[in-house]
Amino acid sequence: MANTAFAPNNATTVTTADKFIPEIWSDEIVASYKKNLVLANLVMKMNFKGKKGDVVHIPAPGRGSASAKVATDAVTLIVDTAAEVTVSINKHYEYSRLIEDIAEVQALNSMRNFYTSDAGYALAKQVDTDLIQLGRSSNGGAGTNAYATGAFIGGDGTTAYVAGSNNESALTDAAIRRTIQRMDDNDTPMDGRFFIIPPSSRNTLMGLARYTEQAFVGDGNAIRNGEIGNLYGIPVFTSSNCDTTSGSNAARVCLMGHKDSMVLVEQVGIRSQVQYKQEYLATLFTSDTLYGVAALRKAATVGAATSASFFALIVPA
Repeated sequence: MANTAFAPNNATTVTTADKFIPEIWSDEIVASYKKNLVLANLVMKMNFKGKKGDVVHIPAPGRGSASAKVATDAVTLIVDTAAEVTVSINKHYEYSRLIEDIAEVQALNSMRNFYTSDAGYALAKQVDTDLIQLGRSSNGGAGTNAYATGAFIGGDGTTAYVAGSNNESALTDAAIRRTIQRMDDNDTPMDGRFFIIPPSSRNTLMGLARYTEQAFVGDGNAIRNGEIGNLYGIPVFTSSNCDTTSGSNAARVCLMGHKDSMVLVEQVGIRSQVQYKQEYLATLFTSDTLYGVAALRKAATVGAATSASFFALIVPA
């Protein structure tokens, strides 16, 4: 009697596996995307997936103050007309490749691994870029990459940075401490702060003895992407995606802030779609995401600038 378990009609083909193949791509892309996010992992994130609309309204109530209780008198009522922050969901980015049949047949599996990794990296970089550029309007800034207002030089954290004047200077301990003080003066909560620096600033820190001894401490098992240590109780992250000022002598921009300083609203998370295009004898692969970003506490941000070989500092709180 024939064994029908191995009959041709029981074989797994590209047709029966068609629904599984895109899922493999999707899983790999999502993994790469999450691996390469830095700032998006540190700020407020809102899930708007599956919901209709193009604007999200977030209430922004003002802080209240305590009142002295006078014996026999009624309590003092606090009145606050809450403002709001609107987040426009207007950022739709995609990553697409058209893979011809001959390439798919003859290429190694590493080709797919590269494309999925590259798609996740490209989309993660774009999301982080949109968040990082919110620092351009911090502390009364104009919102442009010139950083015409709202920034201080990295040498002391006190002198105003003037775009195009070349008055930026290298990062110092004094500037870091002054920036932290500005955060404190703005009544920014201690918990939830972060400090993002470009590779050039990491190089500067590694040259300062105190940061390789006690003041700069990492546990060696950081679970957040890019985390390299801790400065005065603030986690430090390095990212090559830090902002750059405009002009011929551009400065790099670091970001110190609080998780509530910005918000990322995701309406469509990372998704992948595959479609066979017979007219090209090729497979179209696309990964995309739809989201919006906004600054929540622009008034509590501070910045400092150095040359591009060092760093510039922006501090949202």
